[in-house]
Amino acid sequence: MKKILLIEDEATLRLALADRLTMEGYLVVTAPDGEEGLACVTAERPDLILCDVMMPVVDGYEVLQKVKSCEETRSIPFIFLSAKADPRHRDEGLLRGADGYVSKPVTKVDLLAAIRRHLP
Repeated sequence: MKKILLIEDEATLRLALADRLTMEGYLVVTAPDGEEGLACVTAERPDLILCDVMMPVVDGYEVLQKVKSCEETRSIPFIFLSAKADPRHRDEGLLRGADGYVSKPVTKVDLLAAIRRHLP
């Protein structure tokens, strides 16, 4: 079973996405912010990270930078989940090293397509 780390500060969305992904057969670990998310990356060793961009304390860009700068975690596929739907924001996320970018509100089809591109 593939493990997904979902880092999302909006509790209702975090729970809904975790439920949706669990029903699809993924093991889902959640974190309410970037700081806890980074701790989960180390402790849980997920197969994929799905991370919000705009979060208090440690934002998604900082989470991405720390994940990609560490030899042990840089190969983990990283997908941004963001309310920033403008193509410029998507391009910025990809230029910073994200493997994917999906905009909120995200459909089940789009979310699963983004994940399946990186998890066989």
